[in-house]
Amino acid sequence: MLRTLTILFAPAVLLGQAQPRDPVKWTLEVEPASAAPGSKVLAKFKATIEPGWHLYSTTTPAGPIPTKIGLAENPHAKAAAIHQPTPEKRHDPNFQNTQESYEHQAVFLIEADVSASAPAGVLELTAEARYQACSDRECLRLRRKTASAKITLDPGVRTLPVTIPSGYEPARTGESKTSAASKPPAQFGGAKEPLGSFLLLAFGFGLAAVFTPCVFPMIPMTVSYFLQRESRHALHGGVFALGMIVLFTGLGLLITAAAGPFGVVQLGSSPWVNGFIALVFFAFGMSMLGAFELTLPTGLLTRMHEASGRGGVLGSLLMGLTFSLTSFACVGPFVGPLLAASVQGEKARPMAGMAVFAAGLALPFFLLSLFPSFLKKMPRSGGWLPRVKVVMGWVILAAMLYYVSNVDRVTHLGLLSREKFLALWIALFAMPGLYLLGLLRMDGIRTEEHVGPWRAVCGVAFLAFSLSLIPGMSGSSLGELEPYVPAAENTAGGGGERAGLEWLKDDFPGALAKAKSEGKPLFASFTGYACTNCKWMKRNMFTKPEVSAALKEMVLVELYTDGTDTASEQNQKLQEGRFQTVSIPHYVILDGNDQVKASLVGLERDTAKFLEFLRSGK
Repeated sequence: MLRTLTILFAPAVLLGQAQPRDPVKWTLEVEPASAAPGSKVLAKFKATIEPGWHLYSTTTPAGPIPTKIGLAENPHAKAAAIHQPTPEKRHDPNFQNTQESYEHQAVFLIEADVSASAPAGVLELTAEARYQACSDRECLRLRRKTASAKITLDPGVRTLPVTIPSGYEPARTGESKTSAASKPPAQFGGAKEPLGSFLLLAFGFGLAAVFTPCVFPMIPMTVSYFLQRESRHALHGGVFALGMIVLFTGLGLLITAAAGPFGVVQLGSSPWVNGFIALVFFAFGMSMLGAFELTLPTGLLTRMHEASGRGGVLGSLLMGLTFSLTSFACVGPFVGPLLAASVQGEKARPMAGMAVFAAGLALPFFLLSLFPSFLKKMPRSGGWLPRVKVVMGWVILAAMLYYVSNVDRVTHLGLLSREKFLALWIALFAMPGLYLLGLLRMDGIRTEEHVGPWRAVCGVAFLAFSLSLIPGMSGSSLGELEPYVPAAENTAGGGGERAGLEWLKDDFPGALAKAKSEGKPLFASFTGYACTNCKWMKRNMFTKPEVSAALKEMVLVELYTDGTDTASEQNQKLQEGRFQTVSIPHYVILDGNDQVKASLVGLERDTAKFLEFLRSGK
């Protein structure tokens, strides 16, 4: 993924300092066994690597600690040249970029010049290795190992020239002029990353973003929108998708140029953006309920009619723009790292990456636009279409509250508490149930009309869902719905009192000092007020007994990055500057000396994997 993820990420995934395990064993063999003084010998420094682990080459890109090979100081021999086997280039999940590494074994070749003044007899050579070993889930801290071998020096022996076999290349020797912490951050999508791989990843990100909580619920509304088009569904769907691609790409590049990659992630938390989305949803919802008809200004419609009657196409473009804005609340964690990778690569990569990402996001919606054309060929649908419109009106008004809640949380106004939010949701989701059962008179259902079985089932489902929200008003967990609703006051802070956890907020130096004084690891959570995945982790992962028990052994601090205050700005600089990522949630475990032990970016639903991450940090 990103080679931007950091050089401090090298210690970022390291295990604790007392970790004794080393999956690499080193041995040394010198050829020939006997040599004359003044000749050249070949030392084979062999690393045997346990299954599931890998060792990095001496020329691996920035990120992990590269292997360094050499000969220990010896008055009678010195290294003339060092060769490494050609490494395998593969994606490394620890550093989220392409690295050069070896598995199973690696034999490094050291050409050693034996001094002409060396006395006859036994000469011991010692090879030294400085390296880091990693698995796909964790990395060990820096290791230094040696291995020795003996040769016999005999002036009467004829020594053949040293031959380097094929499959080897020169190794990098000598210390870097800059420390690991000062090396430029690794960037996925940079000059060494093939453009095809980068675009494939961008397209995969787009498809994955469809299943985020802010995008997937939009599918029914999108279907409802295309059902209202009288004809040319494929055309409207294509324009809708094209509008998403063009507008998403332009908006993303504009934000990156103005505010950097963090600006993209912050867009989903902006009170102005969320307020705008809430107003748009309110207008859509009230229009679907029949309060008014949404139409473009007469003058604009006239001009569009004169321009080959493209008013409907313009509407699809505007729909694509609105959808792009609504989706930023959840796709920011995808778009931010993607832009962070692309803007530091070739000039064409930002536009190409964002266009392909948007294409992946838009593809399912374009395919859905074809569905209404098949519906038109089916038998008469009766009065179900007006009912869908009314039901979607109530659902859209309920969705509007989510964005209003984001504004309230980011600005810290405290106007929309959990109880008020859920009370409104209970009422809004009950309305379509009452409507479908014939108890609420609105357009689409006649007074004398019989309630069919499907209508009854749908109505009962809405009422049941509405009633299921009632326990949440008293602080009970709503499971998968928790990320969408405000936290109860006694469960704030990643689980709060309900999980028995004590969190510091926006005080990284204070938390680090506390961890050092108490001799505990520090668990830092880079999170957001409007981050859906962050809220899911807080209320569904951190509250699990086994997870909360592990977290209680650490000092906990939440670092919000999407607020409008100075603390959020400082947390942004800390995350982007030190860890070279802008994604949230982002969890980092450090010791009291500010050494990073483990890092995890993104949502993790697997409890066992999250516990493994917590254990690796200890």
